[in-house]
Amino acid sequence: MKVVVIGGSGFIGSKLVNLLRMRGHQIVAASPNTGINTLTGEGLAQALANAQVVVDVANSPSFDDKAAMDFFVTSGHNLIAAEKAAGVKHHVVLSIVGTQRLVDSGYMRAKAAQENLIKTSGIPYTIVESTQFYEFIERIAESGRDGDVYRLSPALMQPVSSDEVVETLADIALGPPFNGTVEIGGPDAIPLDELARQVFVMRRDPRQIVPDMHARYYGAELNDRSLIPGPEARLGTRKFNDWLRDSVLPDRLRL
Repeated sequence: MKVVVIGGSGFIGSKLVNLLRMRGHQIVAASPNTGINTLTGEGLAQALANAQVVVDVANSPSFDDKAAMDFFVTSGHNLIAAEKAAGVKHHVVLSIVGTQRLVDSGYMRAKAAQENLIKTSGIPYTIVESTQFYEFIERIAESGRDGDVYRLSPALMQPVSSDEVVETLADIALGPPFNGTVEIGGPDAIPLDELARQVFVMRRDPRQIVPDMHARYYGAELNDRSLIPGPEARLGTRKFNDWLRDSVLPDRLRL
C-alpha cells in the first residue's frame, strides 16, 4: 500500500514513516524539506499519484492565531484538492482532544477548522484526536514561566506516550475509514501543574510551580473536562512515571 505522510520529517511524522516502512508499505515522507509543500501545493500531485492513504500530521510553524488558521485552512484545501485528483481512499489527520471545546484558543479554532474541512470534503476520513504527548510537558511548563516561578493550570489532562499515538495512527491508516473521530489518551488523568512538578523533581530543578486556575493553555483557560478524552477513547498503557523514569535524566538539558 502507498501511504503519504504529510509532515513526514517531524517529531510524529518521522516515527510514523519508520513504523509503516517496517510493516512493509510504500511510504512517502512529505514535507517542504522533500519538495512537497501543502501551503503552496508544490509536489503534491506527484507525491499523491497512486496513493491509497494520506496521513496528515503536519503542524503550523507558528502558534499565532492568524498564522495557524492560514496554515491549516490553506494546507487543508490544497491537500483535499490533490487527494480528489489522485483518487485517495482514506484521509487520516492527527488533531487534539478538546479542539472543539477550547474556542477561546486561536490555535484550537484553527485545528477545528481543519477538522471541519475534512468532514465536508467528501473523502473517506478518520480524525485522530490525541491528548498531549508526554514529551511536550516540559515545553508547556516553560510557556507558564513568570519570573522565577511557573504558573500552570491545575486542570486535569491525560497525556500519552507519542509512541502509542504513532502505533494507533499506523493501525488506523492501514484500516478502513471511520468517517468520524477516534480519541486517544494516556492511562491516567493528572493535573497539569503536577505533571510539570514531576518533571522538575526528576531534573532536580528547585524552581517553584504555582497552580493558577487562570493560567492559559494555547490562549484558553482550562477546566477538568477541557483536555480529557471521552469514555470511548483508546487508552495507552504506558504510565507517565514510567516514561519519565526511562526518558528524563537530571543532568539533561534544563528548562
